[in-house]
Amino acid sequence: MLFRPLHLLTVSTLCSVRRAAFTMSSAPILLARLVASAHSVADKAGKIVRNVMSGGDLGIVEKTGANDLQTAADCLAQQSICASLARRFPRLTIIGEEDLPFAEVPEDLIETGQSEEILKTVFPSQYSDIKEEELVVWVDPLDGTKEYTEGLLDHVTVLIGIAYEGKAIAGVINQPYYNYQAGDNAVLGRTIWGVLGVGAFGFELKEVPEGQHIVTTTRSHSSKLVNDCITAINPDKVVRVGGAGNKIIQLIEGQASAYVFASPGCKKWDTCAPEAILHAVGGKLTDIHGNTFEYHKDVKHMNSAGVLAALRNYSYYASRVPESVKQALVP
Repeated sequence: MLFRPLHLLTVSTLCSVRRAAFTMSSAPILLARLVASAHSVADKAGKIVRNVMSGGDLGIVEKTGANDLQTAADCLAQQSICASLARRFPRLTIIGEEDLPFAEVPEDLIETGQSEEILKTVFPSQYSDIKEEELVVWVDPLDGTKEYTEGLLDHVTVLIGIAYEGKAIAGVINQPYYNYQAGDNAVLGRTIWGVLGVGAFGFELKEVPEGQHIVTTTRSHSSKLVNDCITAINPDKVVRVGGAGNKIIQLIEGQASAYVFASPGCKKWDTCAPEAILHAVGGKLTDIHGNTFEYHKDVKHMNSAGVLAALRNYSYYASRVPESVKQALVP
């Protein structure tokens, strides 16, 4: 089977459920089936990431420089994700980070499973009439590649975001190395998922204690703009980690109160899944100006005006962004 380039493949979380707004049907709706598939596909991608690491040859390639790397895990995970979803949902638009050539995807990379938990979850009636061709899936097969190559394994995530009418409505985040420091017999990996109006699952929602301001930001892409913005916020602590997915997990698990990245560099495949999960638990993610991101299939991939996110008190952090920083970052 031949596919189009997988970086642009077009193929013709702990909240209560407000059941009064939902409809029951004999079969799960399309969005439920897609999220259920994405959950299983992300699990498999996480295993691929671990297998490449344990094999000892990461196949590291510099794409645009030393801070923009690609590994064999990036390529194999994206092939697996895109081909698996395309086979089950052939009219989806799937956009992945890696610019891969035409290729026949080996059968052992295909994942056909679906999460039974998600298939049994009741989705809001507003999603009932969505068609495959109206959905755009944004894929980052290995978010935190640089950290992966340096052995900072807890920074690494697999991201699958789902957008409808330009809005991030559902997301799946797999952490291949979750629990990796718990000992030789520990079960590795977990998958978090969320849908607007349903909630987010697979983790314990926590918040930073009242009155504390802890900022999580980039580890390897810092700049004067980034540091000026963080200084203006005057945080009690700054946590520098890799990966947009990892930073959002920092927010929803109470390790940080805001994610600040006052710089271009982040892409739509970095933010779609994390945004959906954060919004599903009442948080907010925008650019530095407070503009929401669009995820239409034809939108530019770069988030040129940076990222600002918080689980709570978003307006406080937005109010602290200096005008000089805003003026330097054009949406």
